[in-house]
Amino acid sequence: MAAGDLGELLVPYMPTIRVPKSGDRVYKTECAFSYDSPDSEGGLYVCMNTFLGFGREHIERHYRKTGQCVYLHLKRHVVEKVPGASGGALPKRRNAKLFLDLEISSDLNSDDFEYEDEAKLVIFPDHYEISLPNIEELPALVTIACDALLSAKSPYRKQEPDSWEEELQASKHAKTLVHGWKCSKCDLRENLWLNLTDGSVLCGRWFFDGSGGNGHAMEHYKDTGYPLAVKLGTITPDGADVYSFDEEEPVLDPHIAKHLAHFGIDMLQMQVTENGLRDNDIKPRVSEWEVIQEAGVKLKPMYGPGYTGMKNLGNSCYLNAVMQAIFSIPEFQRAYVGNLPRIFDYSPLDPTQDFNTQMAKLGHGLLSGQYSKPPMKSELIEQVMKEEHKPQHNGISPRMFKAFISKGHPEFSSNRQQDAQEFFLHLINLVERNPVGSENPSDVFRFLVEERTQCCQSRKVRYTERVDYIMQLPVAMEAATNKDELIAYELKRREAEAARRPLPELVRAKIPFSACLQAFSEPSNVEDFWSSALQAKSAGVKTSRFASFPEYLVVQIKKFTFGLDWIPKKLDVSIDMPDFLDISHLRARGLQPGEEELPDIAPPIVIPDDPKALDIDESSVMQLAEMGFPLEACRKAVYYTGNLGAEVAFNWIIAHMEEPDFAEPLVIPAFGEVASSGAAALGAVGLDNQPPEEMVAIIISMGFQRNLAIQALKATNNNLERALEWIFSHPDPEEESDPALDTMDMENHANANILAETGSEGPRIKDGPGRYELFGFISHMGTSTMSGHYVCHLRKEGRWVIYNDLRVCASERPPKDLGYIYFYHRIPS
Repeated sequence: MAAGDLGELLVPYMPTIRVPKSGDRVYKTECAFSYDSPDSEGGLYVCMNTFLGFGREHIERHYRKTGQCVYLHLKRHVVEKVPGASGGALPKRRNAKLFLDLEISSDLNSDDFEYEDEAKLVIFPDHYEISLPNIEELPALVTIACDALLSAKSPYRKQEPDSWEEELQASKHAKTLVHGWKCSKCDLRENLWLNLTDGSVLCGRWFFDGSGGNGHAMEHYKDTGYPLAVKLGTITPDGADVYSFDEEEPVLDPHIAKHLAHFGIDMLQMQVTENGLRDNDIKPRVSEWEVIQEAGVKLKPMYGPGYTGMKNLGNSCYLNAVMQAIFSIPEFQRAYVGNLPRIFDYSPLDPTQDFNTQMAKLGHGLLSGQYSKPPMKSELIEQVMKEEHKPQHNGISPRMFKAFISKGHPEFSSNRQQDAQEFFLHLINLVERNPVGSENPSDVFRFLVEERTQCCQSRKVRYTERVDYIMQLPVAMEAATNKDELIAYELKRREAEAARRPLPELVRAKIPFSACLQAFSEPSNVEDFWSSALQAKSAGVKTSRFASFPEYLVVQIKKFTFGLDWIPKKLDVSIDMPDFLDISHLRARGLQPGEEELPDIAPPIVIPDDPKALDIDESSVMQLAEMGFPLEACRKAVYYTGNLGAEVAFNWIIAHMEEPDFAEPLVIPAFGEVASSGAAALGAVGLDNQPPEEMVAIIISMGFQRNLAIQALKATNNNLERALEWIFSHPDPEEESDPALDTMDMENHANANILAETGSEGPRIKDGPGRYELFGFISHMGTSTMSGHYVCHLRKEGRWVIYNDLRVCASERPPKDLGYIYFYHRIPS
């Protein structure tokens, strides 16, 4: 077609073609509804107006909904090199101006294959194609828009590698690495790692066995971008422990012998550990990392629906593990994948910013099997012959999901490691706030907890109920069955550290599950208890029981705690978690004959002369901090809920996790300042006699409707604890309401009701028998929630499967005793 004809063809669409500006998000690497990309068979279509990307299956939907006709089609081809072409270099790009922000597959055998990129304009609905570049024939605006789109940075990539053809250079340390190894920055002689790019020897931090180090190996990676390192002392003729800083996990390096030979190290001669002792002189330490990941065992890869891995985006394994467990539950499968057509059809114009769309996309990616296909028989033969293989585009990269679900959250939006339990609650909060259909899938986790508080002096009691989603099980360290071994190990460990000898074989505390369950059911002291019977502070004890049993019971082992120096630490214990669990004996019984209730009198409100001197219950702060929440957020939660206890403060945290200043230090307003938080803390009445918004948010976060929360607070003079009691004692609250108030709520709080379908009778629960069967668990490796790695094990089709980011394999030895979060399903009666 002539240049003039192309110009005339595009004239009707020129008003809809935009040039990306600074701040525009250009999605040229991933479909908004699927995990299709330019690498996919159908390529990716990028709208020239919205800059959203769509796979071949979803482009028609966007065209019908928006009427946008002009798209840039991006396709990456992997082609076999012409015989005789130079090999050994990293993949080259034939079209240097295209796809500047796409990742190169680490699976590609660069000796035999290379990339060939293609771009063209496509005009709908006739699918008319215009190949690029076509500068002379296209209007200037179209050419500028195409160039800007092709050169735009992906919303997820922070930086682009400077070179794609860098080769490894021999390190100046190659001849001296065998003897006298030490960290080049701190002289540490243990937990050393050799960088396979430049040969630097640096200390690790928390890798594998959690041994000490100053993190210089990681710092070196951040400075240089050199990704692979091998742990010194693990190199043998059979292999070595290799770690990828870029992928944040141990990896297999099939060319490790060649890489080490590059520095003059012969694997066949490496028989000495880093401390100068031969391997057969000491027993190998079976680290938590190796046991949980089932290292040393040849695991069979699993493919197909439900066996799709997830890429680690850099400390995102906590998200991967939780989402694998979530989408193994039928209720979540039905809610999102079952409703996928409806969710996609009614998604907003920008589906990348819609929670339900992104949940349905992730669920479909994990369950469809589209991104988990076994290699063809011919490819398997090729792998065996060459010990190489063509790139397998298996697994999904949850970049879009993580970017949306963590938006505005100070912790999850970072690249730091996080607590999987905290993320689970964050996810449930978002599910509650974004109803999909008539049944909310998070209902399967919700249960009621009955708390019995007794005044030790008057012996009178108070029964209250609260909503929860996780059963937190304490670790009964005093019940360890191998105390003598633990004491002997600790003595040997200290001696070895002082003498710089290899550490002895690890001895892990063995805790009976029954002891942990007993510790959960025992009474606990209530700090700063105010007795309404005595109208004074007194000693009090509290006991928790299940007022209802959930359909799915999530059990968290409280392994994370704080030392005397307030440094987070983890209890390395082994607990014999049962496959079948019966907690029927923990069913709540309510007020018993002979028990006398505490009077319904609220403690007096004392406003100090200097509000900054207001005491904060540090014991409640510690309880929350041990759950993995930021310390400052815990202090704010306890303060803003008036020191009413860790449970009430916990609900405040759930309601405020998404706020930008969630983890910022507590700033207590001066007396008289207008601050909703301060008003909530002191129980003051809000503007126009409305309850404080902070208290309303706390009750909403427990699963109640907004109008019910306001009604309860008004009826109890904004006393939070009494308001909760009022809700449970009024199953049929008044239905009449102030029309003016309803109008204001609709205008100012359109999204405040996180449970759109919650009945006025209270939170939705799925009560039933308390007998359960284990179907999954999430394990953590590392010394604290701020470091380490998460792995998920799920029982599917009669066998256990390990989900370790992208690797999905049949499990041979599921480490059920080392888990952190366990998932149980109710056994039908």
